[in-house]
Amino acid sequence: MSQSPLELLFMKSLNKNKNLKLKFYNSAIEDILFVDKPKGISSFDVIRILRKKLNIKKMGHAGTLDPLASGLLIIGVNSGTKKLNQFLNLDKTYLMEILLGKQTQTGDMEGEIIAEKKVSKILISEVKKVLQEMKGKIELAVPIYSAIKIDGKKLYEYARQKVKIKTPQRENEIFYLKLLDYFKEKENYILKVEMRCSKGTYARSVGEEIGRRLGYPATLKNLRRLKIGDFEIKKSRRAGLKEN
Repeated sequence: MSQSPLELLFMKSLNKNKNLKLKFYNSAIEDILFVDKPKGISSFDVIRILRKKLNIKKMGHAGTLDPLASGLLIIGVNSGTKKLNQFLNLDKTYLMEILLGKQTQTGDMEGEIIAEKKVSKILISEVKKVLQEMKGKIELAVPIYSAIKIDGKKLYEYARQKVKIKTPQRENEIFYLKLLDYFKEKENYILKVEMRCSKGTYARSVGEEIGRRLGYPATLKNLRRLKIGDFEIKKSRRAGLKEN
């Protein structure tokens, strides 16, 4: 497959900047890049670094990934920013690592632990039953550490100010939850689950709900976005993202 002018510019930048490591794959859509965001930086950090490296100011992305998540991020450059809307409503596919036995304030490993329970053993038949029961339309609470606004203020702003507020429920659709692996980790268990869901689904809420139905506190240990619609991260070329 021939490379677009944008990809050629990107590869030229790679050759000049050995510290820039970015996974991407060819797009048939002009001025669109498919980026594998590494864990530890925000979606806007990706934009900021690319603006500097490619010397292009007009950029945007279709769907935020939390800093602690990795995976597919679709970037629009110049005229490509006008094409991002076509990606916003697509289904998402994630690989989740759910830690059974601990719950945090944030729903991920960044937050303070607020509940713990020893997990001696789990019944895989029960896990699979819970995953099957959650398939379809489901209402889940929005995480308190999110950008959803209540009375003009983002939920995470209330959380940081230690203001108690009832988080809204949001209806999502889960197309499937597939158990890929499980293993014991100290006094807890890790479930590796692949999920395909509608846009706007909070994986942190899904992880906590899986734990609740199994009778344990739970939090999301790792999250990776594998697909947006039919665009797959596994087709990406190995090249990561580091700032000088």
